[in-house]
Amino acid sequence: MRRYRWLIYPLLVAAALVLLIALLVFLGARLNQARSRLPTSVPPRTSPTSLPTAISSTPPPATSTAQPAYLPPEVLAQMETIERQVVSLRGLQATAPIDRVLLSPEDLRQRILDDFLADYSAQEARDDARVLALFGLLPPGFDLWNLYRDLYSEQVSGYYDAETRTMFVVQGERFGGPEQVTYAHEYSHALQDMAFDFEGGLDYSDEACEGDGERCAAIEALTEGDASLLEIQWLRTYGTSQDWDELDAFQDAFESPVFDAAPTFLQQDLLFPYTMGLDFVRLPYIQGGWAAVDTLYADPPMTTEQVLHRKRYPWDVPVKVSLPDPLPAPGPGWRSLDRDTLGEWHARLALLQYLPEEKVLPATEGWGGDEYVALHSELTGQGALVWISVWDTVRDAQEFFLALRDYGDARFGPHDESTTTSARWDAGQPALLLETRNGQVLWVLSPDASTTQALRQAVPFPIPVE
Repeated sequence: MRRYRWLIYPLLVAAALVLLIALLVFLGARLNQARSRLPTSVPPRTSPTSLPTAISSTPPPATSTAQPAYLPPEVLAQMETIERQVVSLRGLQATAPIDRVLLSPEDLRQRILDDFLADYSAQEARDDARVLALFGLLPPGFDLWNLYRDLYSEQVSGYYDAETRTMFVVQGERFGGPEQVTYAHEYSHALQDMAFDFEGGLDYSDEACEGDGERCAAIEALTEGDASLLEIQWLRTYGTSQDWDELDAFQDAFESPVFDAAPTFLQQDLLFPYTMGLDFVRLPYIQGGWAAVDTLYADPPMTTEQVLHRKRYPWDVPVKVSLPDPLPAPGPGWRSLDRDTLGEWHARLALLQYLPEEKVLPATEGWGGDEYVALHSELTGQGALVWISVWDTVRDAQEFFLALRDYGDARFGPHDESTTTSARWDAGQPALLLETRNGQVLWVLSPDASTTQALRQAVPFPIPVE
C-alpha cells in the first residue's frame, strides 16, 4: 500500500498545485487575504551567498525521451537571483552545485513517467489497489496505474531530483510569478538535501520508504512543510506586485481535472505533507526561526501521529508491532500482498470514508502503533486483511474499537454478534471479526467465516509488543 505514496509524491512537488496548497488552502481562500497573514516574525539568521549552479549539457538517461533545451540568459539570471534569495532567507549554505535542465512540458512529463513509473508494473499497481480496497479506500478493481500516469501528465512545472541533484524546469512562455515561487520551493529542497542528506542522513529514499512508509510520511511532512514555509516567506519578502497579479490570474485559470476526479482519500493524502507539514514547522519557526526548524532534522518526526499532534513530538514514539512473519496462509492459492504500518493518518482516512469527522478524529487519537498484513487469493481473486493496532490506553483502544465497529456496520451492514469486546459479521461476504483486549484492537477480514477463523487462529492476541 505504501508504494503508491513514494511513486506519486513528487507530483505535488513538481506541480503548480503546491502553490495553491501553501498559499490558498492553508492560509486563506484568496491570495490577497494571504498577503497580510504570512509568518514573518523571525528574520533570517544569515545572509550567505549560494554556489553557482551548473546548466547540464549531459542528455537525460537513455530510458527517457526528454532532451534538455537551451536555458535563456534572462531565465538563468532569475533562477540565480532566487537561489541567492532562498539561501539568504533559509540560512542554509549551498555546499555543491546542482544541474539545471530545461525541458518542454511534453518532455518533462515523459521524463517523470520514465523516472517514477518505469519500475512500477501494472501488476504492482493492481496489488496496491487491492490493499487500498481492503481498507475501503478504493473500489475493487480500481485502475491505479493509469491514475498515476494521468496525474503525472497534469500541470507539471518542474521538480528537484535528489538522486542526481538536478533541477528539472518546464520551458514556458516566461518565468513568471507561479514559476518563480515554485522554483523557490524546489531550491529549498536542494538546500535541505545538501544540509541534512535525504538518503544518508535521514534514510529517506524509495528503498527505505518501501518498508517504513509511516516514518517516511512523517519525514516528507517535515521537508514539504519546511519548503512551503520558505516559499511563503520568499513571496512575502521578494514577490512583486506583478508576481501577485500573476498568481491571482494563475489561480483563476488553474484547472486540475484529474486530481479533482481522484478518490477523496488520495486527494487528502497528497495534500497532507503540505498542509500538515506546514503546520508542524510553523510553531518552531515562530519560536526560534529557521535554526529551530533545523533542529527537527536532527530528530525528525517518526509518525504521522507526531505531525498531526504537535504536542506528541518528539516524546510519543511508536510501539513496535509484529504480526507472525510469514503469516500462515489460510489455504492454497493465497499470497502476501503487503505488510506495513498504517499509522494514525491513514487509519483516520479509512474511517472517514464511512463515518463523520467528529467521531473519527477522537477515535483515532491515542494511536500507539500497528501492523497489517494483506493477502490475495489467486484462485478466487478475493482478498484478506489482518490488522492489529496498539493504543496508549485501554480507553483509547475501546474508543477505536467502537468506531471501527460503526465503520464495519456502515461499510458492510449491521454486525451479527457483538459484546463489549468483540463483534462479528458472519452472514454475508466478506466475513469480519473485531476484538479488543489489553489496549489492542484486532481486525480480520476475509471472503468467508472459515477463512476469517483460520486467520484469527494464526495470530496471537493480544500480541507481544516491544
